[in-house]
Amino acid sequence: MNRTLKRNKVLLSVVMIILACLVGAPFYYIVVNTFKSQAEMSTNPLGLPHSFTLENYIKVFETSSVPQAFFNTLYVTAASVALMLLIGSMAAFAMIYRRSKLNTVIGAILLVSFLVPYQTTIIPLYQMIVGVGLVDNLTGLIAIYLAGAVFCYFLIIGYMRTVPMEILEAARIDGAGPFRIYWQIVLPLIRPVLITVGTFQVMAVWNDYISPTIFLSSPENNTLVLLASQAVSQFTTDWPSFMAVAVIVLIPMLVFFIFAQKYIVSGLVSGSVKG
Repeated sequence: MNRTLKRNKVLLSVVMIILACLVGAPFYYIVVNTFKSQAEMSTNPLGLPHSFTLENYIKVFETSSVPQAFFNTLYVTAASVALMLLIGSMAAFAMIYRRSKLNTVIGAILLVSFLVPYQTTIIPLYQMIVGVGLVDNLTGLIAIYLAGAVFCYFLIIGYMRTVPMEILEAARIDGAGPFRIYWQIVLPLIRPVLITVGTFQVMAVWNDYISPTIFLSSPENNTLVLLASQAVSQFTTDWPSFMAVAVIVLIPMLVFFIFAQKYIVSGLVSGSVKG
């Protein structure tokens, strides 16, 4: 029995190592070639560089507006995710705190809106954004992303249902109003799922390509993903420089994921076993 278990563990380890190599190979290919010249990459694309050089990164920062695009992306991501979590959690709290037929109808409408593909709403969304004068505006892009609050709502309300209603009733008897109960009692209790949902949304907004492409046009409003897309034509014959742009876009999310990965599942798991 122990021998079979040990053999299965070894087999599983071998399979996982092979899968890790398959997933990591493209990342290795991109990163290692950013430290090579165009000629060296052509002759030795998979090997380590003979001498590491940062010329490609220096060239990218000199010819592209990387810092501006980074701060644009950071601003849009932080503002969008914060507002999505706020709206989604407040909507979920309203559904739990005061149950009524109207809330049931609203919940059904939110469910239907969640099932509508985003691509089918692009034209009416664009017309709405034009109507309020927010085309080619980072604030307008944030407004577009607020539709993601519906996704936050559905994940948060499932977790919020595990919060004992006795706690809310006790706070209400003590004279606490709805906002105070939400802010001081409910939010601390649902922090795990807020972190989990926030992690999902940060990665979705940071890596989004469709919305910035449609709703932004000015170079000063570029996000990092748009900058990487434009670098395809800018560095058509200079693949090491293009790969340097790709690495610059990837690094913030890689660092974020390393620090946030333990929260991605923990909130959902704790919500499923709580109570």
